[in-house]
Amino acid sequence: MSEGREQDQPEEREGASRPVTAAARRERRASSRPAARKDSAESKSAKSDASDDGEKKGRPTKARDNQEKRPSLIAQLFRFLREVVGELRKVIWPTRKQLVTYTGVVLVFVVFMVALVWALDLGFGAAVFKVFG
Repeated sequence: MSEGREQDQPEEREGASRPVTAAARRERRASSRPAARKDSAESKSAKSDASDDGEKKGRPTKARDNQEKRPSLIAQLFRFLREVVGELRKVIWPTRKQLVTYTGVVLVFVVFMVALVWALDLGFGAAVFKVFG
């Protein structure tokens, strides 16, 4: 049955091999994409320039003076709260019926586990009392 499937596929499919590694898959995907963005093309050229110069390898890292300053603590807090609100909007909240059902399931499970631990404690306590005294 699998032989018939192989014969039905076009011949160009036979010549193309499926990429095995993740790097080969990325390369194949990149070659099939229409065009790169401007910013990614600039970053690729900057990376290739840096990799071409073997002299830069032994240099120390750049000074921290040129780096951007971190936002204040209050700005970070407001950004965090905005992101929290954005994530909460994505949540699929349960309906009232689902909430009641899930709450009942949790309560029944908790009661069962409490009863199980109580029974085990009672049994081990009786066993210890018989062994030691």
